[in-house]
Amino acid sequence: MVILIGFFGCLIGSFLNVVIYRTPLKRSIVSPPSACMDCGLRIKGYDNIPVLSWLILRGKCRGCKAAISMRYPVVELSTGIVFGIVFWKFHGSANSLILAFLYLAAVSIALALIDLDTHTLPNRIVIPSYFVGAILLGTTALMNGNYPSILRALAGMCVLGLFYFALALIYPGGMGMGDVKFAGVLGLFLGYLGWDVLLVGAFSAFVLGGLFALALIVFRRANRTSGIPFGPWMLTGAWVGVFFSTSIVQQYFTIFGLNYRV
Repeated sequence: MVILIGFFGCLIGSFLNVVIYRTPLKRSIVSPPSACMDCGLRIKGYDNIPVLSWLILRGKCRGCKAAISMRYPVVELSTGIVFGIVFWKFHGSANSLILAFLYLAAVSIALALIDLDTHTLPNRIVIPSYFVGAILLGTTALMNGNYPSILRALAGMCVLGLFYFALALIYPGGMGMGDVKFAGVLGLFLGYLGWDVLLVGAFSAFVLGGLFALALIVFRRANRTSGIPFGPWMLTGAWVGVFFSTSIVQQYFTIFGLNYRV
């Protein structure tokens, strides 16, 4: 089943390549069909098989032989791997919960690359994520009778969103409103899983982002005034919370000689 979900993830990755390219340009992600950006040749179905088509064509357009960026198969393969890992993490849970975090995984890949390319987190992806998350997580809570989880999710959305909003007011040049809006989405998803997941996910974003910025400064690839997209680190930190919050919190409590129970 993990392999099957991974293959499905590769298909989603192919679609994400379209989303990543067209969304910042405010173009439809549905039409027109995908085509070579050099010669305009429409890409046939047999040339649009994730990863495999790129390998068969040797990374070149069938028509004009223009190079096709390696990002395309990397995104497809990465999405497949991530989907498989996420399904493995949540297997045994309600289908709606699995779908919720598969959706977050897809959004994470798309937004991380868009932010790296354009330093923006587009509303066209961020705003619908509130509704998708609320519907899928709310459905899970109703199915399981776990009503405190959805209340905690809503609280997490407000807490993390307001925290980022305060940071944006204090330091406007270092935190964009796209980050603020997306913080609410992450608060919704992480809060559903637990306060420990939310705290570790939020804190990890600043630790990882800070270490990356420090490395750039040390190696003279940036200075203290350089703008660094924070979206990828918000997303990476969130997934650290999802997968490793329990072990991280346990280690923290152990340092102080305290017991931690999930």
